[in-house]
Amino acid sequence: MNKILNEDIRLFAERFSLAERLRGCTVAVTGATGLLGSCMVRCLLALNIEHNLGLRVLAVVRSLQKAQQMFGDENDNLIFHMYDFSADAPFSPTETIDYLIHFASPTASKYFVEHPVETMNTVYNSSREVLEYARQCNLQSILLASTLEVYGTITDDTHPLKENTMGDLNPMETRSSYPMAKRAAEALFHNYAVQYGISAKVARLAQTFGAGVDSTDNRVFAQFARSIIAGNDIILHTEGNLARCYCYTTDAVSAMLFILLRGESGEAYNIANPETYISIRSMAELLVRTFNPKLNVRIELKEGQGYSPTTKLRLDTTRIESLGWRPNHNLHSMFERLIESLL
Repeated sequence: MNKILNEDIRLFAERFSLAERLRGCTVAVTGATGLLGSCMVRCLLALNIEHNLGLRVLAVVRSLQKAQQMFGDENDNLIFHMYDFSADAPFSPTETIDYLIHFASPTASKYFVEHPVETMNTVYNSSREVLEYARQCNLQSILLASTLEVYGTITDDTHPLKENTMGDLNPMETRSSYPMAKRAAEALFHNYAVQYGISAKVARLAQTFGAGVDSTDNRVFAQFARSIIAGNDIILHTEGNLARCYCYTTDAVSAMLFILLRGESGEAYNIANPETYISIRSMAELLVRTFNPKLNVRIELKEGQGYSPTTKLRLDTTRIESLGWRPNHNLHSMFERLIESLL
């Protein structure tokens, strides 16, 4: 674990105010080797050490080797459960679980376009599997990691988007496979809460990044950071008009735990730092201006990359803030730490 990520995890464990709510509990994390899943696992383990909680983490993974490379071997506080949500098999870990956080999902835009059927099936079917498990085993709470992409196409950013506002989402566009499936998964979480009375909640995440992003990650924030490090001009393959909010990884982990422990069942919560709202082009220009003014921002249009439609998603965070959560990192801090972690 690099120095910046290690510092992020340590600061999270020191600052998180709801640690006692997890004393003696077992928390399952699906997609545990992904960016946010691995950050959640590390934060929970650090929280356990910092507060001596007797907390156990069940990391649900597809590759045991990858999990061991990330977290080391199993121990009293970390258990690995091998499971592939794209396979046709019931989700039935043998450990007794109190809470479950569901990250497992495709995340790459290019994959959404090239494998739309697999994308939709994995997102929806995996949500059904964990909800059925939660219903049968009477979990204290279960949380879906969703996305701001469920809002669809919205072009008016006059007012921040509350959780009950939705824009257009065309099911006849291949790229819609991911947000359409996430919408369906959110609806499933709500309906399981209403019909079966389970404590099911939804975290609607802004684009999230920070220390721990893989050096080969192809999302726009990672491309920008690598350009700054290499001293190369930032090249945009669109006009860069898409605008959205962002959130730092450990801020997002903190927010999700607030929802898991304090959120209202059957509800969705936006997770973002509202002060980070910015267009892709303006973000590129900000990075050049801040970190290397000798560079330029160039537009070289390129089709077929699976980019999401041009939208303006300025998220309202009133609901998550009402639970007591606040972000710690602004956009400058987010990129500063990302860049330093990639050096």
